[in-house]
Amino acid sequence: MSQAVEPERSDGAMRAVKDCLAGSAGGIAQVFAGQPFDTVKVRLQTQPELYRGTIDAVRKTIQNDGLSGFYKGTTTPLVGVGLCVSIQFLVMEHMKRTFAKINGTPNGQAPNLSAPQLYMAGATAGVANSIVSGPVEHIRVRLQVQTAGSTAQYRGPIDCIGQIYRGFGLGGIYKGQVATVIREFNGYGMYFLAYESLVQRTMRQTGRRRDELSSGLVCLYGAAAGFAMWLTSYPIDVIKSKLQTDGFAEGSRKYNGTIDCAQKIMRQEGVRGFFRGITPCLLRAAPANAATFIGFEMAMRVLG
Repeated sequence: MSQAVEPERSDGAMRAVKDCLAGSAGGIAQVFAGQPFDTVKVRLQTQPELYRGTIDAVRKTIQNDGLSGFYKGTTTPLVGVGLCVSIQFLVMEHMKRTFAKINGTPNGQAPNLSAPQLYMAGATAGVANSIVSGPVEHIRVRLQVQTAGSTAQYRGPIDCIGQIYRGFGLGGIYKGQVATVIREFNGYGMYFLAYESLVQRTMRQTGRRRDELSSGLVCLYGAAAGFAMWLTSYPIDVIKSKLQTDGFAEGSRKYNGTIDCAQKIMRQEGVRGFFRGITPCLLRAAPANAATFIGFEMAMRVLG
């Protein structure tokens, strides 16, 4: 097949704005599609003593909080994930263009990047994203694990941010950041490697442009990217969630960092502890990431 040709796109600041807007569309779609699954996942990861499994966590969430309990902490990711996904796609698209220039790809021709290039482009996007995703996910998981009623410690995301910042400063907001950076580096390296490899292969085999790929293929490849990310990064996500829901003060803190947390999970729960909650995570992976990429690709087609 002949080499696929990319439609002409504007460069510089306008290109970055379009990448951000398209990323925001993908992020918002991801939140609405994936938040209920994520709530169940976080509760299983951080409160294993309360739930016997996925179905039990779903049942108790409905019993204690109603259906709205599945959308606890949604305000924070709705704003934050839109920004996070904007950063991911902005950096990813920039890295793709950078590697295309290094490879000597002619202007207007679809870049054909190697697997290591795609991985490093995604990993760079993940690290950049972690600056925002760390605190966003920290606030979200704290809201997700508390039950409704008078015992709730936080009244909402603003109150949660305020309490943590007043008590523990910026370091408190960025609690669990080392684990977050590790997860984002490998996770998004695998995420974009899977998606872009599938897209590139289809473009080579069919001669179609990227904007000519069907919505069904975009959704399928997005789901595959989600599985690639979580199957390779789930254990560090468990560590991140435990650190971010841990106490702040010396007396209430269970873990003294990422390595200490990993050692205690292994000692207390075994290897199984690193995969607690993976069922709702994998159930979430397909719809949430299919929604992310269909949101991004459709927005890019509209924006040009």
